[in-house]
Amino acid sequence: MIKRWNPSGVAAPAGRYSHLASVPADHGVVFLSGQIGAREDGSLAGPDAEAQTRQAFTNIAVLLDSLGAGPRSVVKLFTLVAGTEHLDGFRSALREVFDDWYPDGDWPAQSLAVVAALATPELAVEVEAVAAVPR
Repeated sequence: MIKRWNPSGVAAPAGRYSHLASVPADHGVVFLSGQIGAREDGSLAGPDAEAQTRQAFTNIAVLLDSLGAGPRSVVKLFTLVAGTEHLDGFRSALREVFDDWYPDGDWPAQSLAVVAALATPELAVEVEAVAAVPR
């Protein structure tokens, strides 16, 4: 079982994440490349961060499913948002996804960076994940 926790001695998380997450010895660690808001056919789910974030997490769910895993297997997320103007849309979609994936609030470790741009100008969000999968 993946363990996630927030020890004393540091401030409480400023958002929906845990400060620490550990992978049990009987699990392998899998790194998922950054997922953008592209559908299976390659088209973007929408021009905005909210639609792209939802699709990026849908893509992560598909990748986890291909491993025989699910959202509870996510140990760490790293998100890049292309400009502060996309933060509200990202946060709105993240709230929806996390309410569905982690209704008990047992959130993975997470980092968020706002960057000037992503690989192409129409991209608003990219989300990487690290997952723990039973051996």
